[in-house]
Amino acid sequence: MEMDSREYNGSCSCGREHHIAVDTLCIVSGAADKLKDELINGKYTVYKYPVILCDDNTWHAVSEVLNGLQKRCDRLMLPSDGLHADNHGVALAKENWKEEYDLIVAAGAGTIHDISRYIAHEKGIPFLSFPTAASVDGFVSTVAAMTWDGMKTTLPAVAPIAVYADTRVFSKAPYRLTASGISDLLGKYTALADWKIAALLTGEHFCSRIDKMEQKALAEVLDCIDDLRSGKEPAYEKLMSALLLSGLAMQMMGNSRPASGAEHHISHLWEMEVINAPLDSLHGEKVSIGLLLVLEKYQWIAEEIRKRGLEAVPYQGMQESVIKYFSDKGILEGVQKENTPEPLHSFTVEKLQVSLPLIADILEELPACEEMEKILKKAGCAYRMSDIGLVDEKVSGDTFKDTTLFMSPYVRNRLTMMRVSWMLKSVKETRS
Repeated sequence: MEMDSREYNGSCSCGREHHIAVDTLCIVSGAADKLKDELINGKYTVYKYPVILCDDNTWHAVSEVLNGLQKRCDRLMLPSDGLHADNHGVALAKENWKEEYDLIVAAGAGTIHDISRYIAHEKGIPFLSFPTAASVDGFVSTVAAMTWDGMKTTLPAVAPIAVYADTRVFSKAPYRLTASGISDLLGKYTALADWKIAALLTGEHFCSRIDKMEQKALAEVLDCIDDLRSGKEPAYEKLMSALLLSGLAMQMMGNSRPASGAEHHISHLWEMEVINAPLDSLHGEKVSIGLLLVLEKYQWIAEEIRKRGLEAVPYQGMQESVIKYFSDKGILEGVQKENTPEPLHSFTVEKLQVSLPLIADILEELPACEEMEKILKKAGCAYRMSDIGLVDEKVSGDTFKDTTLFMSPYVRNRLTMMRVSWMLKSVKETRS
């Protein structure tokens, strides 16, 4: 299939002009042949020194279908062992970088794409996307999600000018990578709820068209889970289409707001290794566990609101225990900078109090935690903390889960319901 990105460009009923940078979205068996033809005989011949950026694993996945490009493209292959989207990964790519390179072909999954889009932005050159797995929704993102100096952050980058997703390649990726892509998409449930609540409390811009795009992506992935487990290529094309649709939604918004909320902040906290040891797990795997934790918490909040068991109180600032965790990691200054200005100062206690019934309405639209766990299990996704190497151990007197929920909002300066929960206290507590 081919997606027409032009339909997402231009004026919108939300009052904004949306801009899409990618002009070609080709998801077919044989997309590699189309890419090769455009590089050798077509529109990309204007670039004189293209380079394929990959790692040793992804090159193994694409070497056969991209055979014939040896004379046209240089190859910059990074070691896959320990490779991440961070300072070290970028440095590895720059070690053998040639200044004459004028086009990057990113052949890989999330890490290779984040490194490629970051370097493309820094060097002022375009890049093409050739996904090797349907593992993330960030292939067409305009920002790079990186770990930089210990902080999980979003850095300026560029979207690819085109995507060539060959079903022969990404449908053959280890299923664990595919399951990670499913998890990344399912995280949109709570991300969209967080966005709606932020818009309710602060007037933050909300686009119903973008919301519908993400909802469509969710519906598509739910519809193809059985066929994905059976290895059917049309289902893989449908999943890749949903991932790219979510990426286009982020392009239209200009940031990751439609696709990243409290569930992603949990993943980022664990990736920063502030309260846990290094995890041998994929981004989407951590997102799926974060999603379940957030759904459980949000369900509880909605129930307490309905019972009038919660009241809004002023935000009390960063607690000493939180300061100690980030200070011990050596990133307190970066965290404080990230959280200035504090999003909770963008609305009043009174606004929050009167909005609680509407917030409960939004939270009650979410699937139940138990229902989502069944979906994740059916899809072969991670659904237990032990699946990503975590156990519910004690952390300074609190359970690991509770510490995660409380600290995770600090990784991004973004208003989520998890962050708002800092201003909610039980009626018994406020009146004791």
